[in-house]
Amino acid sequence: MSTLKGKTLFITGASRGIGLAIAKRAARDGANIVIAAKTSAPHPKLPGTIYSAAEEIEQAGGKALPLMVDIRQDEQIHDAVKQAVERFGGIDICVNNASAISLTGTLETPMKKFDLMFGVNVRGTYATTQACLPELLKAKNPHVLTLSPPLSMKQKWFQGHVAYTMAKYGMSMCVLGMSEEFRERGVAFNALWPRTTIATAAVNMLGGQDMMDASRTPEIMADAAHAILTRDSRACTGHFFIDDDVLREAGVTDFAKYLVKPGTEPLPDFFID
Repeated sequence: MSTLKGKTLFITGASRGIGLAIAKRAARDGANIVIAAKTSAPHPKLPGTIYSAAEEIEQAGGKALPLMVDIRQDEQIHDAVKQAVERFGGIDICVNNASAISLTGTLETPMKKFDLMFGVNVRGTYATTQACLPELLKAKNPHVLTLSPPLSMKQKWFQGHVAYTMAKYGMSMCVLGMSEEFRERGVAFNALWPRTTIATAAVNMLGGQDMMDASRTPEIMADAAHAILTRDSRACTGHFFIDDDVLREAGVTDFAKYLVKPGTEPLPDFFID
């Protein structure tokens, strides 16, 4: 199972960043990609749209279905799943990549921002997974991969951004619970999180070019995701994977190729002890 050729991946937030990188890596195998993301017109501050992502995916060797989906809207998710099935015949893999971030303290987090993070991160992950599951249960080697951190109850991971941590841990709790709920039915549920900061639009907004230069590229997450998604779903579920650990296990020894700026020491990400 070293290839995703012919598999259909439903990826939220796949118009840019890590989601797009995962899509393009699968596309190189000849996979079908459902791009379930909000950006249909160019954004003034963010790169890429569902249509530019579709072009990149098809150039990489895959087939793309760009769909404008706000995962806070149940009807849009279910309509996207229906279109995916009509186009590709089913769904083999669900990647919960879409996420909202606000690293703000309790007094500095407006409830509108709180609701956004919980609506996208927790509810969106749950709703997307729920909508894809009837198709996943029919698939051969079905996987759900969620981009969320290992669970830790250490206060330092909450201090300073309680709302964001709660929202990301909510995604991880979906992995924790659903992996056991669907273990006997053969659907794998795993989480993937980066060891270091990854050069995405979110990191650029948080720390500017200096932080981008001290990051790894999204390709490290894409390669790690590929390594997970090609495993036997019945033998690989309930794990909270870290990107470079997955790749070391797969035999990768050269991590310098993932550096944005050669020779730099990448910054550690949140939630990694």
